[in-house]
Amino acid sequence: MPEVNSGDTAWVLVAAALVLFMTPGLAFFYGGMVRSKNALAMLMQNFFAMGIVTVLWVLVGYSLAFGDAGNAGVIGNFDFVGLKDLTNSVSGTIPTMAFVAFQLTFAVITPALITGAIADRMRWAAWVWFISLWSLFVYLPVAHWVFAGGWLADRGALDFAGGTVVHVNAGAGALALVVLLGHRRGWPGEPMPPHSLPLTLLGTGILWFGWFGFNAGSALAANGVAAQAFLNTFVAAAAAMLGWLIVERLKSGHATTLGAASGAVAGLVAITPCAGFVGGLAPVVIGALAGGVCYLAIALKTRFRFDDSLDVIAVHLVGGILGSILLGLFADDAVNPAGKDGVFFGGGWGLFGEQVLAVVAVLVFSFVVSGLIGLALRALLPGGIRVSEEEENTGLDLTQHAETAYSLDRA
Repeated sequence: MPEVNSGDTAWVLVAAALVLFMTPGLAFFYGGMVRSKNALAMLMQNFFAMGIVTVLWVLVGYSLAFGDAGNAGVIGNFDFVGLKDLTNSVSGTIPTMAFVAFQLTFAVITPALITGAIADRMRWAAWVWFISLWSLFVYLPVAHWVFAGGWLADRGALDFAGGTVVHVNAGAGALALVVLLGHRRGWPGEPMPPHSLPLTLLGTGILWFGWFGFNAGSALAANGVAAQAFLNTFVAAAAAMLGWLIVERLKSGHATTLGAASGAVAGLVAITPCAGFVGGLAPVVIGALAGGVCYLAIALKTRFRFDDSLDVIAVHLVGGILGSILLGLFADDAVNPAGKDGVFFGGGWGLFGEQVLAVVAVLVFSFVVSGLIGLALRALLPGGIRVSEEEENTGLDLTQHAETAYSLDRA
């Protein structure tokens, strides 16, 4: 039996808890940005991910993602259904159950990211079905391709903590669902400002805090790579916040709190695939570019007329693409011997090409399969996937959950 390292195990367990905390953080981040009549619905969509994805993960998810690991395939197998035969096993220097729990938290937050794009207009029943099917038919194959030694990893693509698996994957799925749902009534002419920016900033702080587990925990050990990933995460988020605010100030004349929050998250997204593979000033450059580019990407939804309610595509899809491709330039195997050298460190264009291929493959797969799931649900579910005009005007809190986020009545 390989020897379990107690320090590594403790760190991975703490990291798993940090990543799980990101999902409530995401709920607040998004919840503050919607109108008050839809605040609880947004929170519920995110919290529900912690329930349904967890059960699916234990039943078949882990097995389909990590079964048959290292064999360059497209999907796992059923060897670990119900987590059988894993109780006393070891993965590297940690118990396999710690790895199972850590990867579960990634599976939970990835589909939750999609909720920001579909805010204010998706039926609750449709979301229940969509997140269940998307987790099984989109997330699990992509996780296998990259995290379990599947065909993209076998070709040499790198993704330290989920630039493709999490952010490109969720962003492409969000784009497909936005196209199917159509825009919110009144968009883009009617102003739909955030109802509580303090909630959004609170959510940003929780996300930033939890992201240290997301990225540094992906080292799966308490070692130098984890420390580098931790610092890179910190630095890239800070640089991206500044990059976003500078471009926002130049373009609009104001530096906003929403911009600060969005910029920090854009940097966290972009550094995710790079966190354990780059060093030096790379996180500053990657973060600053992410802040500016993701801000400019918001204009895409107006130009192409798709209503990405809370800019999931601009921040997560564009940020994930940017970080994954920049890794092909900035990767340095002196930081992590398990990585490779990118273009700027004498590694040539091979890694860059594999990063581009990984981005394209995940984007196309997720967009197509997500769209097919959405089309099937729209055809088969009574009432389709979108709320009625009356329900949308009333708000999803009351019409979907019979509750309200705020009660201003006084006795």
